[in-house]
Amino acid sequence: MIKYIKYSFLVCLVVLVFGCKTAKTVTNGEANLNLNTKQLFKENAKRAATYSTLQSKLKLTLMQKGKTQSYTVTYRTKKDEVIWINAPFSVIRAMITPQKVSFYNKLDNTYFDGDYKYLSDLLGTELDFNKVQNLLLGEAIYGLNTSEYKAEVANGSYMVQPKQQRNLFDIFFLIDPGMLKVKSQRIMQHLEQRDLQINYLSHQNINNQSLPEEIKVVAVEETEELIVNLEFKNVVLNEDLRFPFKIPSGFKAIEL
Repeated sequence: MIKYIKYSFLVCLVVLVFGCKTAKTVTNGEANLNLNTKQLFKENAKRAATYSTLQSKLKLTLMQKGKTQSYTVTYRTKKDEVIWINAPFSVIRAMITPQKVSFYNKLDNTYFDGDYKYLSDLLGTELDFNKVQNLLLGEAIYGLNTSEYKAEVANGSYMVQPKQQRNLFDIFFLIDPGMLKVKSQRIMQHLEQRDLQINYLSHQNINNQSLPEEIKVVAVEETEELIVNLEFKNVVLNEDLRFPFKIPSGFKAIEL
């Protein structure tokens, strides 16, 4: 149960970012497997998302221990400043800023209001707003540069990894040779028997930008597995948005 709460909380934060008018599913362009590492990182950086605000309906499906639960939430975001999630009837509301992570649950009158330490401990690496935002945008959680990372062709994709893996975890990225976007990120903590993999199953073309449309998250801890599917619909870009958030009085703080 504790592990379920851990990953459910992580998923709460893994729920956000994209947008705009008519969206079309992006098909892969012509594969280019002849780029060197510097060229690959440059082309990938050119395809980073640009926007000011986003709003979308998000279908969230969780699967664990043979049980499936589906929810549809509203999410809004102002790039680099705030991520906001609201369930129907405001039963659950969450807000993430560069300074802190907050959410409350009216079903059990509880709330959390704290920093990123919990998420950092969970993944075994220091997390901040930027890294969370990148995961949801389909960008590499760590900035790719030729001094720290190397790339090679493997099974029809570019596989990117650190020249020297970190002590606490191993990390890998796969970059699609057609779109030149990240199609998978994986963080493995062998000592803790944890494995977090984020797969970008499809992208959508929004104002000539290629942004994630469907994301699959697989989180494993020891023998327990949680699968989360995210599907972004009715996306709207660059409108004036509000991000109301106030923890109701009398709610009990969650100690994670």
